[in-house]
Amino acid sequence: MSEYPIENLNKVVRGSKRANYNVNEINTILDDAFLCHIGYLWQDKVVVIPTAYGRKEDTIYIHGSLKNRMMTSLLKTGEISISVTHLDGLVLARSAFHHSANYRSVTIFGKVRKVDDPKEKMDALACILDHMVPGHWDNIRQPNKKEFNATLVMAIKIDTASAKIRAEGVVDEKEDHDLPIWAGVIPIKQVASDPIAEHDLLEGVSVPDAVIKYVKRNKV
Repeated sequence: MSEYPIENLNKVVRGSKRANYNVNEINTILDDAFLCHIGYLWQDKVVVIPTAYGRKEDTIYIHGSLKNRMMTSLLKTGEISISVTHLDGLVLARSAFHHSANYRSVTIFGKVRKVDDPKEKMDALACILDHMVPGHWDNIRQPNKKEFNATLVMAIKIDTASAKIRAEGVVDEKEDHDLPIWAGVIPIKQVASDPIAEHDLLEGVSVPDAVIKYVKRNKV
């Protein structure tokens, strides 16, 4: 499947010319982020919180404690909507009305499943950590039995999704072009700085290659 079918649930209504339903492009936006926002119902109230995630093919993995109210609420409803957004620039127009932002956003809809199989559960935890820093799972102490049993992992199969992307300059009214007002774009990018080691590391412990590669790739 190269594109998600356009249906009422995932159709981008406002700004439809910026809509994108391509699976590969949606996956790229997901892979370029680490935090998502999840909406859920708790005691008849809508709550939205950020959480870490990992992606493997058409499945998103999240984790939390066994009593995490978001996790237990999602398991109860069985369905989920996830949002991921990158801010790429501030678009400053001549007029207040046309100020905007350049961004890449994805909204996912899917079914929720508790991960009970021990191997899939451990692989999911590795997926989430490696989504943060690729290859870092092999550098750390992996969860012990107590930690593993105290962690709830959920898999969300992406049933459908849509992206909305703005990557352009200012769109002002023609009559405003003659105004002596500056207009343009301020690019925004998240960058990594040099890693800061904990003060109590054992002597001789060096920065792992995965961390060095991550910083180098995201430094500029």
